[in-house]
Amino acid sequence: MSTCTTASRHLDEPLAGTAATARTWLLLEQPGPWGAKALTSSHLDPALGRALEAAAADNGVRIALIRRPGPHADFGPPAERRVYAAHTAPGNVWLHGATICDPEQLLDLDFTALGKGDPHTFDASLGGGPHTGDPLALVCTNGKRDRCCALLGRPLAAELAASGVDGAWEVTHLGGHRFSPTLLVLPYGYAYGRAEAHAVKEILQGVREGRVVTEGCRGNSAWERPGQAAELAVRTAAREHTADVLSVVRTDGSAPRWEVTVAHADGRVWRVVVAQGTSLPPRPESCGSPLGSPARMDVVAVRELVPAAVPMPC
Repeated sequence: MSTCTTASRHLDEPLAGTAATARTWLLLEQPGPWGAKALTSSHLDPALGRALEAAAADNGVRIALIRRPGPHADFGPPAERRVYAAHTAPGNVWLHGATICDPEQLLDLDFTALGKGDPHTFDASLGGGPHTGDPLALVCTNGKRDRCCALLGRPLAAELAASGVDGAWEVTHLGGHRFSPTLLVLPYGYAYGRAEAHAVKEILQGVREGRVVTEGCRGNSAWERPGQAAELAVRTAAREHTADVLSVVRTDGSAPRWEVTVAHADGRVWRVVVAQGTSLPPRPESCGSPLGSPARMDVVAVRELVPAAVPMPC
């Protein structure tokens, strides 16, 4: 049976620059089945889902539902739910967690502050605090969005959980169905495609050690797509794997060509030229969709800038 993932893999479609964009993630545990638009088509009150979507709009916050891997029979609303918030912008990376009884408590959050990277509203409103456990491995399994996410994502999530990965969760939607199984790792916010269990374990070990694994990486959700591709290109060119040291500080231009400035915490700076290309031949961007030519981010050039000479004091 041909699927969108089969076509994408066969055509060797590049992964870099395809991650969902969000500087702050807000994750709510919601067991049971999910619909295509999970916030309003699960057993979460759809009125609450719409209110949360409105509160997060234009604030840089992306809300997703999560559940533990395994069967998803409907046993009614849980007595307690885990909630996580993560900010992924380098220099202010954090992951906080809380346990709540009523999901309407999320409406007490200051979404503007949350989007700017301030965790205080999360802690004060929900009784949360810094997450001290394993990194979160969020595998998209929402088969109502695309069957590949269920067919490929659910076995991956189950395998991770069975092998003792405590941070393994299923998540509603990460975009890029044709790259399934797709994965988001928090706190650093790097997304991955065509993931396999052994590779995910290496990725998570890297997070524990403060490293970024670039193989199979789609990009950091903190940046727009040209920035995602540029940052990964700099990591490759500079052989830099340390997390939280590279920032996209400027993006000039517009589609189909950008000049992206990437800065290192040690003062080094790179200029990266990124061009928007077209993936050919046409392929389905999602199962059941017509053939299309999805945009791709092609890195044309990576150049380290030479610092201007600093005059010596007399």
